[in-house]
Amino acid sequence: MSEAPSSVRAAFSPRTMIGLVLVGVFAFSAFVVLSVYAPDLRSGDDGRAHALSKSAIGYAGAVRLLQAEGAPVVISRSPLLRAGHGSGLRILTPGPEVKSATLEAYDRKSPMLIVLPKWQAIPDAVHRGWVRKATILSNGLGAGPAKSLDESSFLHRRTGLTSPRLRGVAGPFAAQPVAPLGPIDQLQTLSGKDWRPVLVDDENRMVLAAWRDSQVLVLADPDLLNTQGLKNLDTARAGMAVLDTLRGDRGVAFDVSLNGFERSRSVLRLAFEPPMLGATLCALAAAMLMGFHAVARFGPATGGARAFALGKRALIDTSADLIRAARKEHELAPAYAALIEARTARAAGEREGAAGDRAARLAGLERRRGPTDTLEALKTAAQAARSRGETLGVAARLFHWKSEMTRDRR
Repeated sequence: MSEAPSSVRAAFSPRTMIGLVLVGVFAFSAFVVLSVYAPDLRSGDDGRAHALSKSAIGYAGAVRLLQAEGAPVVISRSPLLRAGHGSGLRILTPGPEVKSATLEAYDRKSPMLIVLPKWQAIPDAVHRGWVRKATILSNGLGAGPAKSLDESSFLHRRTGLTSPRLRGVAGPFAAQPVAPLGPIDQLQTLSGKDWRPVLVDDENRMVLAAWRDSQVLVLADPDLLNTQGLKNLDTARAGMAVLDTLRGDRGVAFDVSLNGFERSRSVLRLAFEPPMLGATLCALAAAMLMGFHAVARFGPATGGARAFALGKRALIDTSADLIRAARKEHELAPAYAALIEARTARAAGEREGAAGDRAARLAGLERRRGPTDTLEALKTAAQAARSRGETLGVAARLFHWKSEMTRDRR
């Protein structure tokens, strides 16, 4: 038989276990934080038609051009239902899936431009954020956002590539010169009984229209502002002229909440933001201290105590508790006086079996020692005790008497 090893290696190293716990806590905390702020961390470059997209049908190029002009530009992940004090032009780029009730929640008394959808594109399998042209949206889907304002809205599309010229017919656009456009594939225009023309093409069809007498405008063809349209210099000039005229000397705010990038609200998000952030940090610190105390506590773990203790001391304590509960302490006073008498006599030299002359011997010792009380008086007081206080008083006098008789001053 082989000799057993003197020591057995532990299955898990304490350092390894502590490291695993710390990594697990960090990973879980990071997962919770990233889950809360995931919508805000998305880049938005998903190839769709909105201000965060750099694809051919996205409007990130228009954002860059406005910034290059020095215009204040904001990309809002919260719905811009109402324009703030001194705010500029709100631009909405709803997709065909946006419902009419969603658009009806927006205030129509402040400047707002709605860019209608046009293209149905598919993601490019090779380049992330790129798209491939699939088809043009049907008239019903493309005119959906406009139908939320006017049910009679209808879209007209030219055939093939054309290079139309835009002419202003109302508002600040009336005094502007005719603006030529670059090649536009299937130019999209709008018609409807509640729409007033602002910009028309060379066939007098509305490219930019105002809804009744409000400040809500609709740009029928998104190719004036998206990336594939801005690649042409003439189209870029016309598109930026439209935005500059509408915003005046104020800024531009692109609303991307309609495109699925709305900032979410949750209880966890409140826990990570002021003023609740302080409470969260305090709770985290308390949890860390509790964990440290559980790992590095002082002393070994103690087992449960017995319901009934063993030994003479436990028996004495139990008997004393019973006597105390029954209020019978005074009945023990005579027995205690007899005990003190016997111990004093034994300390004075009394031999075993010679208790018959104990009274005479202690009386003679009392005459020599001269104690404060006499034994007979103490016995009489012990017999007369009727309460716990009187019993304690007699016991104290008996102890003092014994100390004087035996010269024990402890």
